[in-house]
Amino acid sequence: MCRWFAYVSANEECLLEDVLITPAHSLAKQVHEHYLPKLLAHDPHEITTEHEVTARNRLFNVDGFGVAWYTPAREDFGQCAGPRPALYKCAQPPLHDTNFRSLCDNTATKACFAHIRAATATPIVSVNNHPFVFGRHTFMHNGVVESFIDISRDMCNLMDNDSYANISGSTDSEHFAALYITYLTEGKGKSSWEQQYSVTKMRDAMKKTVKTVVELQKSKLGDKCEANSLNIATTDGCVLFAMRFRNHVIEQPPSLYYSTRAGVTMNSKYPDHPDGKENPRAYMRPEEHGSHVIVASEPSTYKPKDWNLIEKNHCIMVETDGDVKVEEITYPAELNSIAKGGL
Repeated sequence: MCRWFAYVSANEECLLEDVLITPAHSLAKQVHEHYLPKLLAHDPHEITTEHEVTARNRLFNVDGFGVAWYTPAREDFGQCAGPRPALYKCAQPPLHDTNFRSLCDNTATKACFAHIRAATATPIVSVNNHPFVFGRHTFMHNGVVESFIDISRDMCNLMDNDSYANISGSTDSEHFAALYITYLTEGKGKSSWEQQYSVTKMRDAMKKTVKTVVELQKSKLGDKCEANSLNIATTDGCVLFAMRFRNHVIEQPPSLYYSTRAGVTMNSKYPDHPDGKENPRAYMRPEEHGSHVIVASEPSTYKPKDWNLIEKNHCIMVETDGDVKVEEITYPAELNSIAKGGL
């Protein structure tokens, strides 16, 4: 299963090197290694904890990576209002790419999405790597839309023309993103991608996308369709929505955590270090660090108390002022899958 990392702050930049490379358990190193505190099976009598942890978390993520970071460059040149995402993707593991290392060494941002991929049934090419960008909106996913080949044409028929045309690859994730953007913007097309939407509207559009996908699966496959794993994040560079979701009564989605403190540990301007080492480069006090939120598949620092496990079928919503709200994702019980297994 894939892994991803998201950072957003209204007033504190992070250096990509600090958050994506330096920690011993940074995203760039989660290709083979995994750290999953607080993760337990929902019902160990049905599916063992070991199986739950292994099934959707401990795959080799060797099929490429991508990173999107928000920059004010276009705004500075009078081309738009607000930051816009720059995007870099490569179809190899991140630490094999010297361009990625150089980019991280020299890029700071108040919002970034990064993703390493474990491919399922689609080609290992850069266009299939996350994140996916629609105007100012960025999207990434860890998990799987089950039986995607059976419902993909129906999903496309529900998209507006611009959202469909923006699909460059063949993954279930990018098609899910295009349908989400269609619902978020009410099908108003490319110009509407430059607008900001409330985080509650993002939540509602995401819930509508999930409902649509599951209803299509039910209509095509009935009770044979397995559950979907949908650990999804989306941002416009200012607000963030993320969720940990699997439509099954017992089975767990992949892991997902959030932190409002780990950014201090992962910022080399401040004392401390993500691995507990000395940090001779520090020149600012911890209390000077701005508010921020990190949402990630796995913690990146040595302080487990700084990380909160997002419960199954819950979402996190981050406002422009950094206010954080975690709430349950409610949905009709008939949308649950009764088939066991799958990713």
